[in-house]
Order: sequence, then structure tokens, then C-alpha cells
Amino acid sequence: MWTIVVAGGSGQRFGGPKQYEALGTQRVLDWSVAAARAASAGVVVVVPAADAALEGGVAGGASRAQSVRAGLAHVPADATVICVHDGARPFATPLLFERVVAAVANGADGAVPGVPVTDTIKQLAADRTVAHTPPRAELVAVQTPQAFRAHVLRAAHAAADGPGDAATDDAAMVEAAGGSVVVVPGDTINRKITDPDDLQWARRHLGQEEHSMSTPHFRVGQGFDIHRFSDDPARPLVLGGVVFEGARGLHGHSDADAVAHAATDALLGAAGLGDIGEHFPDTDPQWKGADSLQLLRHAAGLVREAGFRICNVDCSVVCETPKLAPHKATMQQRLSEAAGAPVTVKGRRAEGLGALGRQEGIAVWATALIVGEAPAAKENQQ
Repeated sequence: MWTIVVAGGSGQRFGGPKQYEALGTQRVLDWSVAAARAASAGVVVVVPAADAALEGGVAGGASRAQSVRAGLAHVPADATVICVHDGARPFATPLLFERVVAAVANGADGAVPGVPVTDTIKQLAADRTVAHTPPRAELVAVQTPQAFRAHVLRAAHAAADGPGDAATDDAAMVEAAGGSVVVVPGDTINRKITDPDDLQWARRHLGQEEHSMSTPHFRVGQGFDIHRFSDDPARPLVLGGVVFEGARGLHGHSDADAVAHAATDALLGAAGLGDIGEHFPDTDPQWKGADSLQLLRHAAGLVREAGFRICNVDCSVVCETPKLAPHKATMQQRLSEAAGAPVTVKGRRAEGLGALGRQEGIAVWATALIVGEAPAAKENQQ
């Protein structure tokens, strides 16, 4: 499942680009992207064209629909489910993503989260007299993330003409194309930042959460992995989820991605959840040749289930060859998507010293920072 985070608007109602407003220690957009990465195999972030290079995103269009189409062009063709999430909804939870994706997996063309409407709604005629008062029990206020069968969403956008660009969400476009869209339970906390009052509410909400934690409970974990080069000339070299074409591969039970392994180990250690060998032993056939980004994604999920939020992971890769620089940005993107949090990569040489200096293998050190939500309870459990 891939997610398109739509943040291409200029924020006219807000008075400026609301997606870049500060919210706690991050920006509104950063919260939304992190939520998407925690639940997705890949994320495409759509931002105003002028910001695309700086943000590492895709240039949006003049309308929301055009921005989504710009994001769709960057989603792999083999993706079967695509979510669309507003960059101005910073408090979406993994559970919301799970609900909409599960509904699509169960047969719907699309699924949206909805919350009950508490006010009475009036439908107006052209002269602003009341034409209809729909029963409140039949109404919901719709949120994102919204999930769709990939081919259905692509077809709905391909069929949209000028008027289609006026659609306020993708579900409306799928409905207009004849698709079935179901509603799953939403979350009142998943509020969209539309005007300054919404941002003030979000800041108050975040402050209340931080206050409930008493003092921030930060934990640090260290991970390490080392692999020798393989004697098999056909074995590929995989580092940070990237295949280094033409480079000598590493020996290992899985794909031997030492960067992903070290990051996984650091996260597990920070949360007190053991180490990578306990969760993914090299004696277990199911992990033979495994994609190590999946191991990292699973470990990140365990950390969150234990009540922690991942702040970041920093990796130092020690090798004489190959050069990491041409692949560094892609490595960081794929690792960050798997971890659901920023992951940075730095390359280091051993300056000819020892086994690493003799180009016998590659070693990686990683450090992870996480923050707990209920420190007293966590300490008692341990």
C-alpha cells in the first residue's frame, strides 16, 4: 500500500501555507507524513511547485485533484491499494489507515473515515431558503486517509474533466465514476487544520498530551551489524533497501542489508524489546533471502505497540567500497519509509585499517532515539 500526502495548497483560507506551520517540535506536514510512513510501503508527498526541490516532494497542481494526479504519477504501477491523506491532518493514527485499507481488502472500491455530524444540516435552494433537512443520523463528516483500489482511483482521475477538478475529495470522484465507497469509523482528533483557530486547537491538544506524559521520557538504542563480502558473484549488494548494481554482495541469511539490520537492532534495543537475532534468527527458513526493510518495518511497529514514538535513527556505514553518496538520498528515503520516522545515513572509510580497511566486509553502527508515552508504566513492566 502506498500513500499520497497532499500538501500542494497555498493556504488562502488560513492566510499562508499552513502545512509548514510549527506544531510541537515538527511542522504540520511532518506529522502527517510520519503518520503515512508508519502505515505504508511508500509515500509520495505533493507540495507547491516552488517547494518541491527543497521538500524532496512532487510539484502539485492548481487544484487538489491535479495535485493528487501528480502524486499518482509517482506511485509504482504495481501498487494495488493507494491511500490519499491531507497534509493538514497531523493526528491521523495507524488504526485509521488500517481501517480504510481493510475495507478495500474486503471488496470496496474505496473507503473513507467518517465521524457523526453533531449539528443539524440544512440544504439550501438558490435563493438561500431551506430546501431540505437531511436526517442527521444519515450524515457523517468525512476525513482522510482515504483508501482505494489503485486501478479504480487511477481510472476515476483519468476520466475527470474540468468539473472533476472541483471535487473536494477523491471519494467523490470514485463515486461519480460508479465505484463503491464505504465509511469506516473516523476519529474526532483527526481534525484538519483549515484556519488559525484549528492550529491553536492542535497546539493545545499536543500540549495536553505532552503534559500527560509528565516529563518527556526519551530512550536511546544502539545497533550494530557487520557482514563479510560473499564469494557468490551473483549475489547483489543491498544497503538501505537499495541494490548497488555491479557491486560485490554481502554474505548473509537474509538479503544481508547491514544498514537496515543495524537500524532495526537500534530500535529494538531502545524499546527494551531484545535484539534482531531474537526476532529474526538466521536459523529460521522464513527469513532466508528476506527483504530487510520488512524487518525494519516490523520492528518499528513493535516499538509503537510498546507505547513509544520513534524520533529518528542515525546510521554510520564503514566501508572502503562502494561509494554511498550516489545512493544516499534513496537509502534514507526507503529506510525512513520503513521506520516511519527520519533515518539518516553517513558513509565512513576505515582508512585501510583492519578487515574493513582490507575491503573484507561492511559494518554499520546505528543510534535510535524514541520517546515514551507512559514512562512510569513502562519502567514497572520492565
